[in-house]
Amino acid sequence: MCGIVGYLGKEDAREIILNGLRKLEYRGYDSAGISLYKKTDNEFMIYKDKGRVAHLESITDFSYDTGLGIGHTRWATHGIPNQNNSHPHQSNTKRFIIVHNGVIENYKELKNDILHQTNFYSDTDTEVIANLIEEFSHTLTVEESIRKTLTLLEGSYALLVIDRLNPEIMYAAKNKSPLLLGIGQGGTIIASDVMAFVGLANDYVTLDDKSFIEVTKDGFIIKDIIGKETPYDIKTIDIDNFNVEKGEYAHFMLKEINEQPSVIRNIISKYFDGDKITLNGNAKKMINDSDRLYIIAAGTSMNAGFIGKEMFEKMAGIPTEVHIASEFAYNMPLLSDNPLFIFISQSGETADLRAVLVNIKRKGYRSLTITNVKTSTLAREADGYVEIFAGPEIAVASTKAYTAQIAILSILAMHVSDNTHLNLRKELSKVAISMENIIDKKEYIKDIVKEYLTKRNCFYIGRGIDYYASLESALKLKEISYIQTEGFAAGELKHGTIALIEEGTPVIAIISQKEINKNTRSNLYEVQSRGAKTIVISTKAVKDSSDLIVLDDVFELFSPLLTIIPTQFIAYYAALERGYDIDKPRNLAKSVTVE
Repeated sequence: MCGIVGYLGKEDAREIILNGLRKLEYRGYDSAGISLYKKTDNEFMIYKDKGRVAHLESITDFSYDTGLGIGHTRWATHGIPNQNNSHPHQSNTKRFIIVHNGVIENYKELKNDILHQTNFYSDTDTEVIANLIEEFSHTLTVEESIRKTLTLLEGSYALLVIDRLNPEIMYAAKNKSPLLLGIGQGGTIIASDVMAFVGLANDYVTLDDKSFIEVTKDGFIIKDIIGKETPYDIKTIDIDNFNVEKGEYAHFMLKEINEQPSVIRNIISKYFDGDKITLNGNAKKMINDSDRLYIIAAGTSMNAGFIGKEMFEKMAGIPTEVHIASEFAYNMPLLSDNPLFIFISQSGETADLRAVLVNIKRKGYRSLTITNVKTSTLAREADGYVEIFAGPEIAVASTKAYTAQIAILSILAMHVSDNTHLNLRKELSKVAISMENIIDKKEYIKDIVKEYLTKRNCFYIGRGIDYYASLESALKLKEISYIQTEGFAAGELKHGTIALIEEGTPVIAIISQKEINKNTRSNLYEVQSRGAKTIVISTKAVKDSSDLIVLDDVFELFSPLLTIIPTQFIAYYAALERGYDIDKPRNLAKSVTVE
């Protein structure tokens, strides 16, 4: 969600921070701010407001040199998006300036118990942190004041702190919310995402929970919350800077839809030696040793998990359940005797998933993370992880990460199955080619959108694996075009939902399975007779002459890898037609780092 960037060093802090915040815009936010040290006046300047980083840049003074600063993009959790609630925040005397990602669950109690005589100027929980540090600084050193404050905070935080009385140092702290330290040639960068380091630092350090960091011009010291220095590993950034640019595409989402054939081929190159799966690590053993798989995910990743359930059960014969992370964290069902938990997250920082991971680790259960970010918290803290190799995904609406997750799930399922007849590499290669065939016809889909998606409501329907594909298709359309869209099991229409069908309502059916072809078409006739405008996405094996979008035939369990492509284009062109911000839809964040 929120983005943090801080810098102390010899370079221009303003440019580094603003560039970093721009690279974190994909995470989602509603306001932005920056604090910079103005050397000539020995003063810290603060610029912040509701809106985009471009607006922040327009109100920031570029007339002076600065080598120290902290910046923030905020996604509102406490208080509406406005200038007062935007970060950075200050303590009452303005001595301490901080930016904060996360949620402090006990901030009201801290206000009442310790800060009852303090004035507050925003609705945020962050202001409590700044004033606690100031309160303790009357009798303790700054480092001790910050560390004492950290011991009182319940919840999640990634913090950057500046002391106006000492512009030679920047403090940072982390618990649950992501935070990394980048090592540049001219200074040190601290940010919530490695993307902020691209082009600025070649090496970085992942910070553990309850870490406390002091940064000076000479380097940095990493300690625990008690103040004891802790060891750390330095890693090398391997992100291609070109990959985070739109290039010839109008939007990141369009670029990422078009990249999906390449992603599938990249996965093949990473996980196959000839036709043999070469999955490293202990994933196969963990799955084979379990009696039931529990897939834990949210949003698009959960929809990929439903496809994974079909693969594990039908390819490998392993009972599999899929659960919403935010529900599972606080309402755990009865478990099997020897479960394995599979966490699916594009960012690897999803707070709801991490809450489940912490809980099941405490109970001694094993875990495996499927993620696009091998340095993420979920990858580091699980017993094993599998990288999806989708490359940077910038658009908030996930596209290539979804198909990459399904491809990885198929590899895992095949890796533990007894099937010696299916050539998985060959089937995935066919999928990549068929994806390209759809992408080549995207302008045709654009014309369909103009003609059919003219209402405020829309429905996707399907049966079996097509129903799971309908869930993701509906999510894509609603989250960027704001058309109220639902995905339904086709047979459930007559059990209530058909009451919503009226003249001109778009109903999009996904049909890829022979055994339920006639059943789904029967449901289509029911809505057509009530005035619906219907679109059918089918495969050649089950096509009808009236179907508008017909796809190549692939291995049946892989059909969602194809059927999702036209629905991604439907969502994209529907949003484009309405003039919406496709890469940054309202109220949404790429990485949901708070519960």
